[in-house]
Amino acid sequence: MIREELGDYYIRVAAIGPAGEKLVRLACIINDKTRAAGRTGMGAVMGSKKLKAIAVRGTHDVTVAKPDEFLEFVKEFHERMKGPATQKYRTLGTPLNVLVHNKIACLPTRNYKNASFEAAEKVSGEYLNEHYVAKIIGCSSCAMRCEHMCVVPEGPYKGAMSRVEYEPLWAMAPYCGIDRLDAVIKGMELCNHYGIDAIGAGVIVAFAMDCYENGILTKEDLDGVEARFGNHEALIQLIEKMGKREGIGDLLAEGVKIAAEKIGKGAEKFAQHIKGVEVTGYDLRTLKTAALGFAVSFRGADHNRHGAYGFDVTWGKEGNPKRFIAEKGRGKMVKDREDLYTVIDSLIICKFSRGTYYNGFEDIAKLYRLVTGFEVTAEDMRRSGERINNVARLFNVREGLSRKDDTLPYKVMHHPVPDEGPSKGAYVSQEELDLLLDDYYEARGWTKDGIPTIEKLKELEMDDLIHIVENKLKKAGKPREE
Repeated sequence: MIREELGDYYIRVAAIGPAGEKLVRLACIINDKTRAAGRTGMGAVMGSKKLKAIAVRGTHDVTVAKPDEFLEFVKEFHERMKGPATQKYRTLGTPLNVLVHNKIACLPTRNYKNASFEAAEKVSGEYLNEHYVAKIIGCSSCAMRCEHMCVVPEGPYKGAMSRVEYEPLWAMAPYCGIDRLDAVIKGMELCNHYGIDAIGAGVIVAFAMDCYENGILTKEDLDGVEARFGNHEALIQLIEKMGKREGIGDLLAEGVKIAAEKIGKGAEKFAQHIKGVEVTGYDLRTLKTAALGFAVSFRGADHNRHGAYGFDVTWGKEGNPKRFIAEKGRGKMVKDREDLYTVIDSLIICKFSRGTYYNGFEDIAKLYRLVTGFEVTAEDMRRSGERINNVARLFNVREGLSRKDDTLPYKVMHHPVPDEGPSKGAYVSQEELDLLLDDYYEARGWTKDGIPTIEKLKELEMDDLIHIVENKLKKAGKPREE
């Protein structure tokens, strides 16, 4: 609409939908049509400021310090993107994960009741591409082409259209016990329309289904919706209600944490979240490195902050039991991956291309030098990542978060996997979590409470933020630590 009004195709728009206007806590910011700043309710922040949209249009050239060398390096990356590092994204897309995770039993199903889904084949990347993918699109100048646009060709959801990725697919299918991709595509389309985090939406629906099946919520509470696991109509109805904040949707629009607190009656045990953000599609009972990464993530249950699941899933595919073991050394693995991911985000580089940086920070530093002309090293880039993660931690420390918040969902720590197979009996004990947290804090140079030390902040030349630590220690009645 904004493009049409201004008559310029090249205008790019970041906008909120009705959910953002109504301050739904999982409202997101939609970029153009199929991309979103999906998590943590940023759409509600815009809505609270009465800000509907931001439209931008570039009018100047981009100046590159060393254009010839830069183009040569870009060509090299184009070739790398045609290789194995991006094969998943170019072919089946991220929904390829469904059968991979199901095979090694790390696919959270029915709100963490199970770790595998008996109908995984019907909601797999293979099935999606055969029956629903209409077009595969790539971003400008990208050799990867990862965006799988899907259209429902027939049935009650005929015409529904959405880009489909693993996480929202998982949240609306296995996690809700639903085996119909047509309903999933419709659910995603609705999330795009209302401007809702599609991952969070699926997890909230699964929470409601679990509460319904356990007698915590009644059909009357749910406005007549029979919210049983596997009911695709309930998925669509509850997403609609959340987007409009109608009836039970007004409560569910608060997210699982607050909704569970308001419902009471033990609903908190069915609310699977970390720091208030709904979980994602990795069964943390079976992936101990990932469990640590999610627990310490500064913005809650977000797989994009660390990617530590990659270590565990690889071990799982190899039949290596290390994914079930909590041991020293995992802290540094998570720390190093976090530092890399924050630099990738800061440079506005797509994480799907991360596997093409064969030389890690060396490649990233070279790109930065060629574009900006600033002489930076790989160590400079790594250090920037470490600084960013410390700033994020200090933000949380200032707002009152501490070690107690670096925890995991109730079912991850109290409901062992019941499924027969490689993951049977797996869960994360408090002792295991404490070991992992101690190891991570040590790797970071933080205190046992997870607070960056004054010594670490000085080492990172972050003296201007030392007052946050000093204020925290003063409130706690503890002596000043170096």
